[in-house]
Amino acid sequence: MSVYDNIKKYAKKRGMNLQTVAKKSGLSRNVIYQYNKGVNPTLETLTVIAKVLDVDVSKLLGDDTSISKKEAKKKPTVDLNKDDAILTFDGKPIPEEDMELIKRLLGK
Repeated sequence: MSVYDNIKKYAKKRGMNLQTVAKKSGLSRNVIYQYNKGVNPTLETLTVIAKVLDVDVSKLLGDDTSISKKEAKKKPTVDLNKDDAILTFDGKPIPEEDMELIKRLLGK
């Protein structure tokens, strides 16, 4: 799908027409229709439109592989007891004696 089609799809999901999206984005009334004629929006414009539609810019660009906001908020975890875990601090490996101290402090 094109950027125009994606904007139209998300606008419809939000109960808005393209003129309303343009107005809420601070754009001229018919600017979004130009995207259907080969005019490409700037990233700044897409960002504003995405905010109005409450979606990621990647969704408007057609990238369905982006992670959800819920997944993005998940903090990475590591099992400190695994020998294959590579942990670093400031880009340098954590010495084994420091790892033992960290494990004791965390109760692992």
